[in-house]
Amino acid sequence: MIRITGGKFKQKKLASINDFVRPTSSLKREAFFSIIESYARKNSIELYKNKIFLDLFGGIGTIGLEAISRGMSEVIFFENNIDVLKILRKNCLNICKNNQFIIYEEDLIHSKLEIEFQNISVVYIDPPYTKYNLTKLLENLSKKIKDTTLIGLETSMKDNIVIPENLNLLQKKTYGKTIIYFLKLS
Repeated sequence: MIRITGGKFKQKKLASINDFVRPTSSLKREAFFSIIESYARKNSIELYKNKIFLDLFGGIGTIGLEAISRGMSEVIFFENNIDVLKILRKNCLNICKNNQFIIYEEDLIHSKLEIEFQNISVVYIDPPYTKYNLTKLLENLSKKIKDTTLIGLETSMKDNIVIPENLNLLQKKTYGKTIIYFLKLS
């Protein structure tokens, strides 16, 4: 069973689906938010108030809805699996007010990410492991984000990641067979 781990909806259950998704574990969610919140405090970056969380490869919404629970104003999801989208919508309606979420039904291989990036403070990328060319996605994203935007990239140890030159690796954490990269514009 998947539950929100922090914030005003702590312990609230999320619906799940057995196929197609690998929700970010509670351990990784706790660690991710702890690291970005600490970095934001040290660098006077506002993460939550009037800010947007961009959840790429949103799945059932685990990490994006965690951001809402912790105080994010809005979350934008990108997801393209029809079965997963049903669960994502259900979870969003269970946690969010209607104006707190947007779901784009797009495959990120073909997406140009044509959204407004002005108020996006955090981007989380958790693709199906070893399926996407994440370097191209990171290059595209790095041309759109602000210099205060923080990026979390969750990958398998088997993924071959080349971080674009204009992104700075702030930290890299290993959890079992997965790695979370913490990135920001250089």
